[in-house]
Amino acid sequence: MVTSPAPLEASPTGLNWSGNVRYASTGVVQPPDLAGVQEAVAGAAAAGTRVRALGSRHSFSTVADTDGLHLSTRGLGTRVEVDADGLAAVPSGATYAEVAAQLHAAGRALHNMGSLPHISVAGACATGTHGSGDGNGALATAVRGLELVTASGEVVRLDADHPDLPGAAVSLGALGVVTRLWLATEPAYDVAQTVWTDVPADALADEIEAVMGSGHSVSVFDDLRDPSVVSAVFVKQRVDGRADLAPVLAGRPSAAGPVHPVPGIDPAPATEQGGVSGPWHERLPHFRAEFVPSVGEELQTEYFVPRAAIREARAALAEVADQVAPVLMVHELRTVAADELWLSGAHGRDTVAIHFTWRPEPGPVGEAVRLLERVLAPYDPRAHWGKVAGGTVPRCDPAGAARFAVLRDRLDPGRAFGNAFLDAELDSLAAAQSST
Repeated sequence: MVTSPAPLEASPTGLNWSGNVRYASTGVVQPPDLAGVQEAVAGAAAAGTRVRALGSRHSFSTVADTDGLHLSTRGLGTRVEVDADGLAAVPSGATYAEVAAQLHAAGRALHNMGSLPHISVAGACATGTHGSGDGNGALATAVRGLELVTASGEVVRLDADHPDLPGAAVSLGALGVVTRLWLATEPAYDVAQTVWTDVPADALADEIEAVMGSGHSVSVFDDLRDPSVVSAVFVKQRVDGRADLAPVLAGRPSAAGPVHPVPGIDPAPATEQGGVSGPWHERLPHFRAEFVPSVGEELQTEYFVPRAAIREARAALAEVADQVAPVLMVHELRTVAADELWLSGAHGRDTVAIHFTWRPEPGPVGEAVRLLERVLAPYDPRAHWGKVAGGTVPRCDPAGAARFAVLRDRLDPGRAFGNAFLDAELDSLAAAQSST
């Protein structure tokens, strides 16, 4: 059985998860406790060395890179504590798989999970990672508080009613090193996952809103090679609140056996399908925690557009499908509910996430990404912070970036937690907003 990628501190390569980014950091430290994090951060900042927290390395952009010191919070442990009101205190370096298992054992659950349970909680929240579902916010919408260490070594805690929390929940690590988060939970629930393959493309297009609303979490996968069919539709339904299936799905038999989201790949890493109900954390992700998720050797891109533009955006994509398909492994559609998190891709609007998993070919992928940004431009796209992008699409709402800039100036005026990626992306967005 293949295991998930090792944490960076156990890796001699200094590479991100997929191997497309070689980190420029001078070293990695893993303090054993909060005091150690404070000492490491304050010491580095005093020496003029920048610091970046590093989690599970699942960003395809250079958002987590630094020319200074990388700091892992895995030394703070993975133990989750749930209070009487269901608020879960979570160490920042714990993965969703580790957290979910403990929550489920305590009879609790999160509102949603991402495709991969392998990713760290702090890193996923910080980059605006999301799952799917018309009524489900991004993972960071569960954050009800967080604790971070600033450049002076001070520990700052922002609770649910703090006005800065919407800026800190998706912060890209630009405010400090997050050491703990408090997440809202709910009673544990079961989910049944069913997959339909080779769905007629025209019928799906006619019913796309109903398809995306057919379950608690829905993903539409397509390799864009055959315009007459869509590769697969994954529907994850809560057993305690089943949604009505779109007619295009209800009138067709589901897949006879397990299906990998990427066509042609062994489905063993995929979470259980076939309509068999099971614990929420064993169905909501696409992949099992004990396997390498997705393909492994790949690149990823994702754009967020208003959900109201889903038909127009899909039609625009269809126009360039033959140009994109040769370098594409799979394309995925998901929906995300609007939130008020300043740097979130879904800030202020219900959203459709348009995702691409590419072959590991940077040159051709770059050409495909630039093409996509041109055809999606009329639909006000935002690019995912942790994915490969072409540089012509903003990563968030400029108004949110302008608010975040004020918070960043207050908590990290010396840019101890900055890097070239953040400085370019955030400063340009804030400048664009101030000029309007």
